[in-house]
Amino acid sequence: MSGSHGRSVRRRTFVLGATAAAGTAALAGTARAAAFGWSDDGSNYVVDTGADLVFKVSKTNGDLTSLIYRGIDYQGYGGMNSHIESGLGTSTVSIQQSGTTILISVAHGTLRHYYAARSGENNIYLWTAKADTSVSATRYILRVRKGLFLNDEPDSYTYAPTTVEASDVFAKSDGHTRSKHYSGLRVMDYDHIGWTGGGVGLWIVRSNHEKASGGPFYRSLLRHQSADGGGLYEILYYGQNQTEAQRFGLQGPYVIAFTDGGAPSSSLFPGTLTTSWADSLGMSGYVGAGGRGKVAGVGISGRNTAYPYTVGLANSAAQYWGSARASDGWFSIGGVLPGTYTLTVFKGELAVYTGSVTVTAGGTTTLNTIAIPSSNDPGNASAIWRIGDWNGTPAGFKNAGLMAYAHPSDVRAVSWTGNVVVGSDETASFPCYLWKDVNSGILVHFKLTAAQAAAAHTLRIGVTTAYANGRPQVTVNDAWTSAIPSPPTQPSTRSLTNGSYRGNNHTFTYSVPASAWRTDTGQYNVARIDVVSGSGTTGYLSAGTAIDAIDLLA
Repeated sequence: MSGSHGRSVRRRTFVLGATAAAGTAALAGTARAAAFGWSDDGSNYVVDTGADLVFKVSKTNGDLTSLIYRGIDYQGYGGMNSHIESGLGTSTVSIQQSGTTILISVAHGTLRHYYAARSGENNIYLWTAKADTSVSATRYILRVRKGLFLNDEPDSYTYAPTTVEASDVFAKSDGHTRSKHYSGLRVMDYDHIGWTGGGVGLWIVRSNHEKASGGPFYRSLLRHQSADGGGLYEILYYGQNQTEAQRFGLQGPYVIAFTDGGAPSSSLFPGTLTTSWADSLGMSGYVGAGGRGKVAGVGISGRNTAYPYTVGLANSAAQYWGSARASDGWFSIGGVLPGTYTLTVFKGELAVYTGSVTVTAGGTTTLNTIAIPSSNDPGNASAIWRIGDWNGTPAGFKNAGLMAYAHPSDVRAVSWTGNVVVGSDETASFPCYLWKDVNSGILVHFKLTAAQAAAAHTLRIGVTTAYANGRPQVTVNDAWTSAIPSPPTQPSTRSLTNGSYRGNNHTFTYSVPASAWRTDTGQYNVARIDVVSGSGTTGYLSAGTAIDAIDLLA
């Protein structure tokens, strides 16, 4: 899925708007930070970084209650603080100073959360450790006061006149849809998110997501803006369109960073951040660099070099990933917790190889060239015709470039209906999503030679996810209809309407007998694709599915 639709988005940077006049937010007596250290104002621990940043953490619940940078308090909108999930409630909060580091520890039941400050830095380092599901999601939200940054991003979460879906998707009067879900980015596409302008940049630099779930291609909330202010997120576990079970343990650091308006230092990015200074702080579940290992692969053969390849590691405790070098498939994944992992090679987002690898503390596991069997890539099969590419995404299909940023009802979407003729821009004409109540029954017209019509053929439909068990049933020339296939395992929550096509890639195969084809080579054969399911509601929340590729094998 690609296309910026006018947004200021680039690799590793997500910039929103510019600073509005903020002089009225200045707080007397806080224009400059004092010496590095901390104090207790009775309700909060107050940390002065010795640079330009002073922040407060509630002694009652561990909320971030104030975030003053160069005399302006950026914290809070709608009377709410910044915190884990929707706030932890009564917690045990303590503070300690060790040389040039201050650590605030928050204990709430089985959850532990930490804020750390370093002398002379305008950064707050955060870690979160979950041991169970007593706190449902793992989300830190930084709430930023209104008026400090302009709400000028096209896909910003804004309160619009019309509610489209649930209580989190809206439509403006011009028909453009908005939602906090429409981040447009996969986890692997960004290192930091935030706002900049007027000489100030406010960012959240994400963690390596080793205890998160969903893998490198997962999309979740990143930020929102509304009339009340804005929010920046670090999402470590979120149930919306989730493909994996929740992982537990200490996750971090992720960083709240202020700059002079530019991007945060790359030294804070996942994979480059060095936190040896945190080794002795005693955080629950902390594992330093010496207790981690590395996986290095000398190459990957059998690749289709027209596509990017990603290597992922995953087990029930942790996940990691890295890009394979385009020239030869070389990859290196560091900072890995010891254990045995499933190693998956993805062509685009489609898994084309799986294996196993064991990582030891302080060691490097070196892998010989990984050979992808030709049969593992469905794109290698000889086809009479093919719509789309086998890459695990709906890229290239009608409306695919818009769906990470908008609701399917958005006025910018091309009509979801309309039939397709093979040989006439068929991929761009075929909708990226099919719904039982919107465009089920789409017709694909194609011709066969006499020899092709004399034989049985396999029709394949690859999907990337499904909602409400939606799956395709095929009818050919009204002469043959497939059985209704069993639904594959897919996320049970919304997906197609909240900016994500990512689920569990699955290929449906249909054995079409020779008797179904038309023998007149001048006539078009017609395949009808219906969406079937006993679940779902109506419209864009009826049962549906996202398309990866469709082909008729030779």
